[in-house]
Amino acid sequence: METFLDLAEQIRATPSTSAVRLVGVDGCGGAGKSTFAARLATASGGQWPVVHTDDFASHDVPMLWWPRMLSEVIGPLEAGRAATFRRYDWVRRALGAPVVVEPAEVVIIEGVGATRKAWRDRLALRIWIDAPRDTRLARGIERDGEELREFWNDWMAAEDDYVVEEDPRSAADLVVDGAPQRSHDETVYTAVSERPRGGERWAPPAAPR
Repeated sequence: METFLDLAEQIRATPSTSAVRLVGVDGCGGAGKSTFAARLATASGGQWPVVHTDDFASHDVPMLWWPRMLSEVIGPLEAGRAATFRRYDWVRRALGAPVVVEPAEVVIIEGVGATRKAWRDRLALRIWIDAPRDTRLARGIERDGEELREFWNDWMAAEDDYVVEEDPRSAADLVVDGAPQRSHDETVYTAVSERPRGGERWAPPAAPR
């Protein structure tokens, strides 16, 4: 098991050519992405904002929302400017009031499609949260209610298309077990694998002695 505090320090030490280090936390619905992102943000001392892809997705557009996130969030933050967007209200089924995310040391992009190809190479770290399909569906139904089972089935089909087309798991620097068989501990996570970048294992540069 690894600690979120250590991961936060590794991200801080990762070289970046952009004004803001962007970290993508991707995975299918119910995998545990929001929980992981929230714990990572907490480990930063509450300094790292989290932007959710669910604020851009909608009932009618589950996966093709990404151009708006690219232009309204990724581009501005990468340039050191504030990101401004209107969050989708899943109850009202309409866009809400503008949300402003100021540039920070790190901004976490969380949700299905957080590491998609359109900005994958701009991310300081790409994380994929893995969990079995039946576990993810059960979590979704538990959270949203049995009456939304059909919605979840349709949503998972859209996710399947994204995974087949973009293969985000294979592109991840870090794969995390979203359904580990261990006692609950909010300070640690279980890494499944780490992917080399440039022929080397992902890791920050060694601190000078």
